[in-house]
Amino acid sequence: MGNRGRIVLCVNHLASREAPYLKRLEEAGFTLDYNRLGRLYTEEELLQVLPGAYATIAGGEPYTERVFQAAPSLKVVARFGVGFDKVDVAAATSHGVAVAMAFGANHESVADGAFALMAAIAGDLRRRDCMVREGGWGAAFHPGLWRATVGVVGLGRIGRAFVRRCRGFDMKILGYDPMPNQAYAEEAGIELVGYDDLLRRSDIVSLHAPHIPETEDMINARALALMKPTAFLINTARGALIDENALADALRHGRLAGAGIDVYKRTPPVGSPLLGLDNVILTPHSSGMDLHAEQAMCNRCIDSILAIAAGRDPGAEFVLNPSVLSGSAM
Repeated sequence: MGNRGRIVLCVNHLASREAPYLKRLEEAGFTLDYNRLGRLYTEEELLQVLPGAYATIAGGEPYTERVFQAAPSLKVVARFGVGFDKVDVAAATSHGVAVAMAFGANHESVADGAFALMAAIAGDLRRRDCMVREGGWGAAFHPGLWRATVGVVGLGRIGRAFVRRCRGFDMKILGYDPMPNQAYAEEAGIELVGYDDLLRRSDIVSLHAPHIPETEDMINARALALMKPTAFLINTARGALIDENALADALRHGRLAGAGIDVYKRTPPVGSPLLGLDNVILTPHSSGMDLHAEQAMCNRCIDSILAIAAGRDPGAEFVLNPSVLSGSAM
């Protein structure tokens, strides 16, 4: 099969390790262009690498009107993940570019990451590890997770997977979702409550909401004032959900006991006030990146690219703007 076009692999880690499933694209006649920078492309860099490309396997780099305008041959942005706040979907649609998502591919991995952060911060593991390394010994009792009250904000795929893990620790589960599924909540043993009530009652609050205008800075000074000073906050969703200055102030002055954070306002979080605090565990937006999730997300991206290139529908549940599909086939 001849050269059908170029696929830009914007997800930088794909250049540094074996990913045999990518051979499916080569076997279909595409050439692969790897991101070897070890970081996300900037908008300016996308303007240089995307012209002439048919599709991207996209990370968290910005897909703006300028980017789409500079890449008239681009037909698919296949998102290696489930968030699309860095993609101007309206601009993609106006330029005839399908935005394909990897929904359902990494929710178990993100739930693992959220639970790991919760266990680590509630178990005071960061401070205890440092103590032993510095020659110290002994520690105060920590709150623990068994039968704690956890508040889950957002009951989509990831929130539900997180709930299953909490049930194994006999935790009392409070749930908030603007459009709750009453039957699911009853079956899962979740008490559906209002947002403020969840904040007041929870020992741990875990965020699993999307970034939309209504959730921007939903954890702010007002929300933090409602939480127990002994409570912990976990965020593996989107950095825009938290006012980092307000969170840092609450953690610094004992109005919140600790936090586990995987996502930030700015990536990487250079200059974030959270960096200097020892009652926070920080991870590099990696909670959805176990090996099973990597393969599942990449295969979902490849399935969408190959389907669209062949004029087939990859599944309406995976494409944010299916109206463009009729013009995307090669």
